[in-house]
Amino acid sequence: MKVSILFSGGKDSALAAIMLSKFFDVKLITCSFGTLSNWKEAEKAAQKLKFAFEVFNLDKKILERAAEQTFEDGFPNNGIKYIHLKALEEVGKKKKIIADGVRRNDRVPVLSSAEIMQLEDKFDIHYLQPLMGYSRKTVNLLVKKYFLIKEYTASDSFIGAEYEFELREIVQKKYGIKKAREIFPQDHTHSYVKSVINLV
Repeated sequence: MKVSILFSGGKDSALAAIMLSKFFDVKLITCSFGTLSNWKEAEKAAQKLKFAFEVFNLDKKILERAAEQTFEDGFPNNGIKYIHLKALEEVGKKKKIIADGVRRNDRVPVLSSAEIMQLEDKFDIHYLQPLMGYSRKTVNLLVKKYFLIKEYTASDSFIGAEYEFELREIVQKKYGIKKAREIFPQDHTHSYVKSVINLV
């Protein structure tokens, strides 16, 4: 059986891939709107993990709507969740078993039980969340067994493959650099798989 895992190149989605590889043939999927080439960083991480990789292009209208939501809210959480839900829906139209690296104490982009049931029923898919029973603390403990991680923030020059980067780019273009800096926390930490210590 094949599972398609939404993949940012970070520790959570990488750990989810390792865990699910015991049961499934893993393919890592990075969703992109084509506004940045940041998907290339996820591709490099996928190569290190030795899993198949695919860029899945999403309609820019999704990004536009998420940018409007983010501007209206004054913070990115709902915009990021909207993109994630739409990514799951679009991937779910073509892949029957999909997964992500959402953890138990994540705030974004966690779906409610009702949203998950609706997603699975509407597209007749299986949606897996292998890290949902794990806290950030436990995930960090497990990650040390498999990866060396690079940590970075929005203020660094490194551009990761999370939804946030393309969302921030369009908010900046539509509403200005100053507004984007007000909306997106500069100290929010992201991660990237720098190297692999162990593979299952």
